Amino acid sequence: MKSRLTCITAAVLLLQPLAPQYRTALPGYHYQFPRDHFNHPDFQTEWWYYTGNLKWAHDRRFGFELTFFRQAVSRDPAKVATWQVQDLYLAHLALSDLDGGKFYHAERTNRSGPGIAAVSESLGRIWNGNWQIQWHGSDQELKAVDERFQLHLTLHSEKPPVIHGENGASQKAEGAGRASHYVSLTRLATSGVIDLGDKKIEVRGTSWMDHEFFTDQLEPEQTGWDWLSLQLEDYTELMLFHIRRKDGSIDPHAAGTYVDRDGKTTHLRSSDFKLQPTGEKWTSPTTGAEYPIHWKIVIPKLGIELEAKTPLESQELTGKTKLAPNYWEGAIVLTGHRNARSLGGAGYLEMTGYDRPVRLAP
Repeated sequence: MKSRLTCITAAVLLLQPLAPQYRTALPGYHYQFPRDHFNHPDFQTEWWYYTGNLKWAHDRRFGFELTFFRQAVSRDPAKVATWQVQDLYLAHLALSDLDGGKFYHAERTNRSGPGIAAVSESLGRIWNGNWQIQWHGSDQELKAVDERFQLHLTLHSEKPPVIHGENGASQKAEGAGRASHYVSLTRLATSGVIDLGDKKIEVRGTSWMDHEFFTDQLEPEQTGWDWLSLQLEDYTELMLFHIRRKDGSIDPHAAGTYVDRDGKTTHLRSSDFKLQPTGEKWTSPTTGAEYPIHWKIVIPKLGIELEAKTPLESQELTGKTKLAPNYWEGAIVLTGHRNARSLGGAGYLEMTGYDRPVRLAP
């Protein structure tokens, strides 16, 4: 599902509600690619989310995250001056040095202005300052520069786009429009260079891209969620999420998607899987939030049982404003089995709403 919300929620809370001016995510949406890889200004909120697990030849492991957000501010066609704020563009960048025990993260917020940040289908580009994705046909080039590290990666999609949910919509709560249009590239062969300190580290691995656009998703009783993207050694993938409610229960709109070796998808309803923390937690010294960092995943219809753990407990992203939620987003390692055969893999885990309830409302 993906939160991508540390800055976006602050923007939504601070700005005048605009939801009636925008479309809602409804069943029946028909995707067209490559068009739907880019922006959808008729929806209020949109994000592009890249995560990956990479390895240096010397067996040093890294995780990375680069996210781009578009949050609508105004749809007044009379206000189209260069510096007029029609949308806010926000971005997060993170690097997990899994074996070095270090976690680096940064965030930024910009208006479009004279090309400072935007999403352009004609240019094949998504950018916020010197953080960018450039499409080259079906391949993508990822560049991001921070004072502590840099990423320069090439991503090649080995499977077609995956559309989550049912009939083009990923439902998150009861009611028409409480959903998103949600598409992923679940297996991106990745290679490139990480500049860290005085080292240029050549890496290879696998990445995942999520793209969601919507206007309304959650209801007030929903306080946070847990989401996983899993890339398994048998060349299959899983996306799973559940949403937690105020009373501690799991919302019935939990869902997931299984992607087989050939890219064929199977929608998973809440009754099809169990996503359960084992009780092992990490307490953030910054926010005091207690995050479950060891999970069990059971999908009986697929014969899959997995455990998800992280090599680096401290992967919390904290926002610069108290209005914005903090969340844990980090690389995980998978062990388990499918039927009688052992099965491992890697992925990313996101956990929101553990320090205070998430709010994302128009």
